[in-house]
Amino acid sequence: MKVSYYPGCSLESTARDYAESIQGIARWLDIQLEEIDDWSCCGATAAHSLNEFLALALPTRNLLLAEAVGLDVVVPCALCFNRLKSAEKVLLGPEAAQFESRYLTHIAQVNGLETGAQSEEPIKNRIYQGKIKIWDLLDYLTQEAVLSRITAKIKRPLKGLKTVCYYGCLVARPPRVTDAQQCEDPTNMDRLVEVLGAQAYPWSYKTDCCGAGLAVSRPDIIDTLVQRLYEHALEAEAECIVVSCQMCQANLDMVQSRISHKFGKHYYLPVLYFTELIGLALGHPGVRTWLKRHFVNPFPLLMRKGLLD
Repeated sequence: MKVSYYPGCSLESTARDYAESIQGIARWLDIQLEEIDDWSCCGATAAHSLNEFLALALPTRNLLLAEAVGLDVVVPCALCFNRLKSAEKVLLGPEAAQFESRYLTHIAQVNGLETGAQSEEPIKNRIYQGKIKIWDLLDYLTQEAVLSRITAKIKRPLKGLKTVCYYGCLVARPPRVTDAQQCEDPTNMDRLVEVLGAQAYPWSYKTDCCGAGLAVSRPDIIDTLVQRLYEHALEAEAECIVVSCQMCQANLDMVQSRISHKFGKHYYLPVLYFTELIGLALGHPGVRTWLKRHFVNPFPLLMRKGLLD
């Protein structure tokens, strides 16, 4: 299987463990991730909150680069996925001609100011056709064909590991943008976890917000939202939380000690990427390296369960 790959900015910095686990399991599953050449930031929350045109122009550039390659594109970051899908809706909607005219004018101005710049050449004078599919990584890896590959390669089933799956709010909502079929109660990560041999307990907080980008500006909001998630995960009898979004992972993982101190209760809930669980079940040698980068140490739990030596 061969697919274009848009990693996004955070997977090259704070979420390096996620990036390495993705690359590691992809190779073992014979999935060829072709990183988009000269990709750029999608704009994330900053552009979205300040400048509507910029918020669409940034992901548009990446979509046009991806379409020029001709392969579907896989996106591991929930926010990047949401922004690329938002741009796609405009590019294929009734306002497409107006936006594309403004976009191409902007590109021409940029090229005129930066004589000889080559990075924009593949997309100059192009109109997006919508011939490629934008995949959230979790959706891509839970296709039947991929699940069959995973099942065939499992070496150490994750028996006895009690989890809740936390999808976050951006990858499925709003459904008019994401095209998600189950925006309130997604189940594909739960199914994957069970294929790996672990238990995925039901709970009602799968798509609640963790606070996303408010970690620096409003840590008080993060603490309230995340502490509520901890409580309901424990109520569901989970021993760890499985995620597919690096912002969710950061918010739930980095502040656990602070929240324990603030609320006077010791929380121990490792926050694991679903790709790390795949690697663990497949016996990938890189798992320990990925897990060492977590703030909440998952080794005691995994060793107690006999899942790590």
